[in-house]
Amino acid sequence: MPRTPEPEVIISGAGAAGLTLAIDLARRNVGFLLIDKAAGPFMGSRGKGIQPRSQEVFEDLGVIDRIVASGGEYPVVRFHTDEGPVDRPFERSGPTPAEPYHIPLLVPQFLTERCLRERLAELGHAPLYGHELTGIDQDDDGVSARIATPSGERTVRAAYLVGADGGSSFVRKSLDIGFPGKTLGVRAAVADVRVDGVSTDAWHRWGEGADTQVSLCPLYGTDMFQYVGPVPFDVDIDVSAAGLTALFHERTGRTDIVVREVSWASVFSMNARLADTYRIGRVLLTGDAAHVHPPTGGQGLNTGVQDAYNLGWKLAAVLDGAPRSLLDSYERERRPIAEAVLGLSERLLEAARSRFTSRGREVSQLDLGYADSPLTVATPYRDKGPLAGERAPDAPVTGAGGLDTRLFSLFQGPHWTLLGHEVDRTAAPTARKGLHIHTTGPRGDLNDTGGHFRDAYGLAAGQWVLVRPDGYIAAVADLHTIEAHLDAVGLRTGGASSGWR
Repeated sequence: MPRTPEPEVIISGAGAAGLTLAIDLARRNVGFLLIDKAAGPFMGSRGKGIQPRSQEVFEDLGVIDRIVASGGEYPVVRFHTDEGPVDRPFERSGPTPAEPYHIPLLVPQFLTERCLRERLAELGHAPLYGHELTGIDQDDDGVSARIATPSGERTVRAAYLVGADGGSSFVRKSLDIGFPGKTLGVRAAVADVRVDGVSTDAWHRWGEGADTQVSLCPLYGTDMFQYVGPVPFDVDIDVSAAGLTALFHERTGRTDIVVREVSWASVFSMNARLADTYRIGRVLLTGDAAHVHPPTGGQGLNTGVQDAYNLGWKLAAVLDGAPRSLLDSYERERRPIAEAVLGLSERLLEAARSRFTSRGREVSQLDLGYADSPLTVATPYRDKGPLAGERAPDAPVTGAGGLDTRLFSLFQGPHWTLLGHEVDRTAAPTARKGLHIHTTGPRGDLNDTGGHFRDAYGLAAGQWVLVRPDGYIAAVADLHTIEAHLDAVGLRTGGASSGWR
């Protein structure tokens, strides 16, 4: 059998973050090895909330339609009180041309990851389960990974290794990276269950604000509910169908509701922790390996997905000859985000321990950005429109051929995008590998028919905006400044790849 070529990147951990990174590398034609020590895919609902910003990421990766089809919108929350049930709907706002996704989705984690595996298979790849990383050695030229496989130990050499292997990360521990934080004083049982006697039209809650609370949330796309309830520390919890039924009856007094089957269950203590660093040499951390969150607010999985989305294009660029310093921006951009999101999750947890609180825009992750990044060109004063470092808005536009499209459709893919407003296309800069250029105005390829592009970006005639591969604005500037920035991040005018690693 011919030997397969060595990968350029090894990804340890095939959860949502690892799969996202693998998809991004695959569509950039970067060779990788995706391994996971588990015997097969994770089958629990754990991270079930998909926030609007992650939906934008999933659109770019080509999976949003199947993600939406796998779940649904969050149902009304139904509090069962002594006076009777009280319904409280989730706050919702409709989409806008600039923000097409406003509503969080409820999708069990195992279905989200199934969608990602399907997309990865379309790109010609699959995770290797039953492959456990057992050792890491690195030098100036690359990383050697020792991997225990079903057929024996194997050593694989790669340019980079990424630990996406969860909160108990072997990669993080091997590098002796500190993981400070705190245990939050809450232990919970969570399980995917089939239940008799409860409707699927609401997220049912009993005993809200008490240590004896319990909830049943319907898992759309399945015939199951997610069962959640706080439990005491240092007490064995019976997570069988009979045990969860008994706990439910004890807390609610409702003997008409019976757990008849448990598909997956876990008892865990909630923590908030953040790695001291995301990178040592050629080894990087992403997702839960770098930060763990309490489940309140649905932030953990989403933050991990966006870590991987930030890292993928940078790894690919460096492997294709961009300056290695580009990877320094990964931690500079993502670690402050994780720190802020951890604070939000803790505040929501504290509020939830005493009462139910609504969750608004702060959990959507649409307003997170990279204003202080070394990849962001400081924006001169503007009285309207987004600044460099902020998320690039969507907008409907019409092609010169008369077909309707959207900016997000033009952004989709592994490239940078340069947009010129009311400019002559002949004034556009020299073509570069990995840069798509679009203009409105005389002989432009886009028509801003409804003025949505102008309104979303606040651009004056003749202005340009540069959008990164991950959908954030790198610069709102003149062409000289933009071309200098493209030079700095390794986008060359013509010529072959240098292959510098």
